[in-house]
Amino acid sequence: MDHHFMFNVPLKSFATLTGRSLSGFKHDFSKIFNVKPTQWLRDRRLKEAYYLIKYKNRKPVDIYMNLGFENLSHFYYSFKQKYGITTSEV
Repeated sequence: MDHHFMFNVPLKSFATLTGRSLSGFKHDFSKIFNVKPTQWLRDRRLKEAYYLIKYKNRKPVDIYMNLGFENLSHFYYSFKQKYGITTSEV
């Protein structure tokens, strides 16, 4: 998942690739990483976004889709929720 987090792949596909049912995958993932796989994916995408904005001077409008977010407003909302600041404050 760490290598493919930027693709908007359904969790069912990750489960299939690991040879588990969706519920088994979610259970095992949560047990091992202490976080739901959907939350892990969102956090990983936001971590990459933070890096790209802060250190590579990229604009959110140029990166949100490449990181697996479907719309810009959801990206902005998720970023603010995670970091407590807007992308322009980074």
